[in-house]
Amino acid sequence: MSGSHSHNHTHHHGELRGRNLLFSIFLNILITAAQVIGGVVSGSLALLSDALHNFSDVISLVVSYVANRLAKKEASLQKTFGYKRAEILAAFINASTLIIVAVLLIIEAIKRFQNPEAIESNLVIWLSFIAILANGVSVLLLKKDAEANMNMKSAYLHLFTDMLASIAVLIGGLLMKYYQLFWVDSVLTLAIAIYLIWVGFDLLKSSTKVLMLFTPDSIPIKDIVIEIQKINSIKNVHHIHVWQLNEDEVHFEAHIDFQDDITLTQFDVILNQVEALLYHKFKINHVNIQPEFGKSDVKDIIVQD
Repeated sequence: MSGSHSHNHTHHHGELRGRNLLFSIFLNILITAAQVIGGVVSGSLALLSDALHNFSDVISLVVSYVANRLAKKEASLQKTFGYKRAEILAAFINASTLIIVAVLLIIEAIKRFQNPEAIESNLVIWLSFIAILANGVSVLLLKKDAEANMNMKSAYLHLFTDMLASIAVLIGGLLMKYYQLFWVDSVLTLAIAIYLIWVGFDLLKSSTKVLMLFTPDSIPIKDIVIEIQKINSIKNVHHIHVWQLNEDEVHFEAHIDFQDDITLTQFDVILNQVEALLYHKFKINHVNIQPEFGKSDVKDIIVQD
């Protein structure tokens, strides 16, 4: 199998990722507690909705942290892939919670919009400002990992959208303080919810594709078949499956018909060519080939098992 992996670097990076998540969990617990108290005292739905979102952040970060720990566990006879999909599952759960929270916020915002209430804006302003700072620190901690890891991206999105929500709440608090526009509280809550649905759906779709073993969008199967069939001795490539196990592993399996009844030694040479081609040109790093000669099976590229 082609491709090299630095396990020591991965382990070290995973530990740093875990520490960043733990620190973000601690910050968000503090923010949530402060905003719940402040929302009740001030009567601000936007502040309470931000607290609810922060609480979902805490849950999502805990899910991400557990998944990050599980992903490091070794494979076994009962779990031959180990827990490599734990982080994808965490991303799916976190994306789902983003959308659920958004729907709840929309319902509450509509109710409050019909019956606006006076709000203690000073408390809203100060608590939202503190939340912006705390979430900003968490966002910076997770930003780099979010670019390459779906689980970390789900946690990052929770925190980033909450930072935006806190900014919206701060603006709303200022408008309520100086212009008595209390209906702004409900409007901002609706805007926050709509944005949550937008970012949550994209992540939900991406994680679902991986969990359902769909072919990654970046993998052109027909082009792969053409390239492999250019190799001498290969007659046909068929019965192909391509799937993404996690962020780091893309798996490819196929049946290959050979022109001649070659030896195992000859097959190994050709297999090395196929692995190198798939790795360097298509970033596929796990290859499983079933060699065939004169076998009368279905020769379609995709065959329903």
